[in-house]
Amino acid sequence: QVQLVESGGGLVQPGGPLRLSCVASGFRFNEYKIHWYRQAPGKERELVAASTTAAGSSNYAESVKGRFTISRDNGKNTVFLQMNSLKPEDTAVYYCNVEWRLRGYWGQGTQVTVSS
Repeated sequence: QVQLVESGGGLVQPGGPLRLSCVASGFRFNEYKIHWYRQAPGKERELVAASTTAAGSSNYAESVKGRFTISRDNGKNTVFLQMNSLKPEDTAVYYCNVEWRLRGYWGQGTQVTVSS
């Protein structure tokens, strides 16, 4: 059974950092690309970052390039999203995602609120 559990969200001031974690289970973690998505109120869910299976290989939405960094620890089945220089427009629920056997799996999400 595939499970994804996010953590690390919270309230942060503009310009501050936050690190999200996603612990995965139920599949061969090191063989799959893991994504971070986010969904703000009244908006569609959007892809923020993706970590491929190759070490150090990742890609990002234009809106977060240079501020967010995705990384993974295959030994701990965990993917991280380091978010720096946060802006109010980064406020959203952040979700971890994996496409496994032609089906998308999602975590429950973690709320990130950027506000003074």
